[in-house]
Amino acid sequence: MRVLLVEDTQALVKAYRQGLEEEGFAVDVATDGEEADVKCRSTSYDVIVLDIMLPKVDGLTLLKRWRAAGINTHVLMLTARTTTPDKVVGLDTGADDYLTKPCEMDELFARIRALVRRGHQQKDPMLRCYDLEIDTAARQVKRAGRTVNLTPREYALLEFLAFHRGKVVTRSMIWEHLYDEYDENTSNVVDVYIRYLRNKVDKGFDPPLILTRWGEGYMLRGDDDPPPATK
Repeated sequence: MRVLLVEDTQALVKAYRQGLEEEGFAVDVATDGEEADVKCRSTSYDVIVLDIMLPKVDGLTLLKRWRAAGINTHVLMLTARTTTPDKVVGLDTGADDYLTKPCEMDELFARIRALVRRGHQQKDPMLRCYDLEIDTAARQVKRAGRTVNLTPREYALLEFLAFHRGKVVTRSMIWEHLYDEYDENTSNVVDVYIRYLRNKVDKGFDPPLILTRWGEGYMLRGDDDPPPATK
């Protein structure tokens, strides 16, 4: 999933970005309000982590502008302001969650994952498709009870397909949500990672779950997609 991290303290930017990337998130960074506004309006993010105290335009003003413009991206406000009135103002302005600094990284990741699930109307952290189980909290995958070991990028791709189960996702959709602005890969890397996933998730199992819709994109098999006929 793709996250916009809006923070002007370089030490925190480095720590948060590194941690999020290790968790498999694609991360874009903005260090002032004007840069954040441009990126938010030009890219579809899954979650925005937004500091309140920012140069040029503060976080609350940004959030008001985004909500007024109909931008509904989930926003986690991350700030050193700890009083209840500060939290109330942030939430009433349109934030979806509020976390005070300093915070534990594991809590930050858990709250971001919860917002991602909320964005896909998925309350249960466990995603299921036939005999495939994806634990989005532990980031673990099993098929037919057997653990499937995935790299962070492979996991992110499978999770994205699972959130859109039964629906075709295009290469451009996958690219937009799984790769950050600094990634120098070409778009055909999506096909490469689909192949990696198939070798781990589908090879040796039946039915195959990762489907190709020629000329459209890829999808994770839905309940209405019957398995191929056996001979």
